[in-house]
Amino acid sequence: MSVEQTSMNQLITDNIDVWTSTVKAKSSSGRGSSKKRELYGVKKLRELILELAVRGKLVPQDSTDEPSSVLLERIAEEKAQLVKEKKIKKPKNLPEISDEEKSFVLPVGWEWAHLQDLTTYVQRGKGPKYAESGSVQVVSQKCVQNSGFDLSPARYVTDESLEKYQEERYLQDNDILWNSTGTGTVGRANVITNIPEKRIVADSHVTVIRPTNFYSRFLWCFIMAPGVQARIQPDHENALVSGSTKQVELNTSSVVSVIVPVAPLKEQHRIVAKVDELMTLCDQLEQQTEANIEAHQVLVTTLLDTLTNSANAEELMQNWQMVAEHFDTLFTTEASIDQLKQTILQLAVMGKLVPQDPNDEPAAKLLERIGEEKAQLIKEKKIKKQKALPPIADDEKLFELANGWCFARFDDICTGITSGSTPPKDKFIESEGVPYLKVYNIRNQEIDFNYKEQFVDSVHHKTKLTRSILYPGDVVMNIVGPPLGKVAIIPDSYPEWNCNQAIVVFRPIEPLLNKYIYTYLTAGLFLQSIELIGTAGQDNISVTKSRSIVLPMPPLEEQHRIVTKVKELMVVCEQLKARLKESQITQLQVTDAIVEQAV
Repeated sequence: MSVEQTSMNQLITDNIDVWTSTVKAKSSSGRGSSKKRELYGVKKLRELILELAVRGKLVPQDSTDEPSSVLLERIAEEKAQLVKEKKIKKPKNLPEISDEEKSFVLPVGWEWAHLQDLTTYVQRGKGPKYAESGSVQVVSQKCVQNSGFDLSPARYVTDESLEKYQEERYLQDNDILWNSTGTGTVGRANVITNIPEKRIVADSHVTVIRPTNFYSRFLWCFIMAPGVQARIQPDHENALVSGSTKQVELNTSSVVSVIVPVAPLKEQHRIVAKVDELMTLCDQLEQQTEANIEAHQVLVTTLLDTLTNSANAEELMQNWQMVAEHFDTLFTTEASIDQLKQTILQLAVMGKLVPQDPNDEPAAKLLERIGEEKAQLIKEKKIKKQKALPPIADDEKLFELANGWCFARFDDICTGITSGSTPPKDKFIESEGVPYLKVYNIRNQEIDFNYKEQFVDSVHHKTKLTRSILYPGDVVMNIVGPPLGKVAIIPDSYPEWNCNQAIVVFRPIEPLLNKYIYTYLTAGLFLQSIELIGTAGQDNISVTKSRSIVLPMPPLEEQHRIVTKVKELMVVCEQLKARLKESQITQLQVTDAIVEQAV
């Protein structure tokens, strides 16, 4: 093995920790789902293996191998004979490969060639007439996945239309299928083997590539390597595709003119064998990384659950000590920090985050005073009397209350709880009106009016939308999901606001309750027991159910202590996240640097 190959193998093995630890968060979604992640290190390792393979840096060259120039001559002779026998069409002449097109220096014995020079057939499939059953199946883009070739989604072509299919359109063993349309699907490629004769064709979204005297798997390695895959982007300076990011096309003219590094045929087989071996290693690393991540998540969940399940303050302190001892190893991902934040909120609204003070006025007295004030407001016709809700049942009480606390429904402590409405389109104006909120304006548990801001005419707001006028300090929550239950406090950047029917407003009779109400809703415990309407894809909380939400209410002074402590701890969590993001960015940069150094 050459010094270069030895160093490449070392590069792969010496950086195993980098490949397995570099994880990139892709996105997050709402209730009932977990964060998606990309095992970025393993992905980059796969790309590196393919790139090294097609540059001749993965296995040693053998001077006794037949040079590629002889292989290309033989392929050309065979193609010329097939043209002469009218079995294939004469290919169009392509310009000679210029030095600028040769993207790297080839090893001894290799040559550059157009993909057209290596194939007897390159053609998009045919738009079929579909049938529920038949003798011939049609391969679509869904069949060509990064994970492999899957014939199960394939439909059938009508038997009557088969006469329009020429012989060459039927797929053969070792054909390469290359997805050629659509964002997210274009660029995927597979080599097909062990297929029945004259039983499968491709549709017009898939390009069929049929090599001759050339190892299809080596050509597949080249197609799937970063050098080609990067060009499946319309904004690439040397893009293979045309069209917009919404609908890209890989045209046959681009496919046939791709410049391919041609290795000697025996070396092609050695390269693919090594690629297969290393891809198996990547599979194992991927499984190991996933298993470690899952185990870490289970550990975090288990330990944090011990906090919320603590029977008393003494047990809570013991359990917290166990978490604190392993803090640096537990909270190393965004998901784990989010779990910590959620645990803090749950401890807060269960009365386990700050100490109780026997000198505080009990919540029952506060609730009694609020009831009297509400009755007076109804008597003065300042608010409407709502239909009475049933008493709080035992199964609605999610946990045992701390001393001085009591349960209350939101309807007991708020003025009329209601959702908004949507005005006619002509009542929306560009600015200088009343800010109008939709669910997408509630982001990260606060109002983000800079995101898709919208205003409604102030006259219409005052005359037709009075039911849903919002004031600074009101607590709002989205009642249509997913994600369901996003919460915010209306800021004082405008004196009045309004909202649509997907948002419900809670205006406490005692204004100082608003921050604790916000904290409780943010904790999301109520979502475990509330009855939803609608479907799983579009859950809803009715206004009546919003009125019925049961609040574990601490004394007012304790509420202030809880809110202050939660705010303080959330700042710490955000600092943890910021440090984690910095570390992840560094890790991604290190991974990219190792790959760049290798090629």
